[in-house]
Amino acid sequence: MQPLSIPDIEALRGLFARSRRVGILSHTHPDGDAVGSSAALAAFLEEALGKVDTKVILPDPPSRTLHFLLRKGRTIIASESPEEATAWIESCDLLVLIDANEVKRTEQLEPLFAASRAEKVLIDHHVGPERERFGCVFSETEVSSACELLFWIFMSMPETGGDASKLPAVSARALLAGMTTDTNNFANSVFPTTLQMASMLLSAGVDRDALLEKIYNSYRENRVRAMGYLQSEGLHITPSGAAYMVATKEIIGRFDIREGETEGLVNVPLAIDKVKVSVFLKEDDGFFRVSIRSKEGWSARNLARLHFHGGGHEKASGGKLFFPEDIASPQDAEAFLERVCEEYMK
Repeated sequence: MQPLSIPDIEALRGLFARSRRVGILSHTHPDGDAVGSSAALAAFLEEALGKVDTKVILPDPPSRTLHFLLRKGRTIIASESPEEATAWIESCDLLVLIDANEVKRTEQLEPLFAASRAEKVLIDHHVGPERERFGCVFSETEVSSACELLFWIFMSMPETGGDASKLPAVSARALLAGMTTDTNNFANSVFPTTLQMASMLLSAGVDRDALLEKIYNSYRENRVRAMGYLQSEGLHITPSGAAYMVATKEIIGRFDIREGETEGLVNVPLAIDKVKVSVFLKEDDGFFRVSIRSKEGWSARNLARLHFHGGGHEKASGGKLFFPEDIASPQDAEAFLERVCEEYMK
């Protein structure tokens, strides 16, 4: 990670100081990093900088296991309260997009963002940031997560003086939670600064054991049975070492799979020695959501770009597969995966 620019930090603090009402936005289908970084920033603005008119606006709800990070009365789920989300964004004089490299990743919130005359800040760790739509940009790919980048931004501010114990407790907990989920509990995208961050937050008193219990040991029974079924009946491995699984709407309905309950499943096939790339598809309305993970020497990002309208990190990427544009119907997904994975692995 490159050292953060002091003028950039000062510019960001200036924006925070001038703002009266702040909206913090993140991507659709928010994961732990999106929820954690948003919650951490909101708490810091309120408790460290006194910005009480601050709310997090998420396009749709996160997994039930992440609800402990949502700040009661300070979080708006746009899909559930569209009028409230619209009113808040329209009233803001500062909008922060976090854990997303492009505004379009907020989906239904993009038109509101585009129409707003508020100052705009981007804080993200993905490749290809949409710099032109923001007055202030913090973009760093050599970090584990948006939570890690935000942590180092906080550590560069005079309010903390580099001391993690001066962070609001809510911020510290949310930052460690988000970083933990985005690294798959330190299994990927871990840098020296990632471990340094973790050490500082643990020293500051964050209870990591309690976080792990909430994140990884609070699922419904349905989730465990669905994961077992998909691994035993739905796992396919090509001769060249690509693994794939497809969760159709029929499977989703049979096991009553809810948002976020397939999180982490794409990583499981990488435990198999001969598997170099793992792809997981989950059916939505008119498309499949695509998750891709890879081992050293194989680019998940390139596979996402080539065949799934996506991108991301070198070993962890995502995208979408549309029907009938890309494939004629959902029933053609497995044949499509078999073909493109074999082509890609050659």
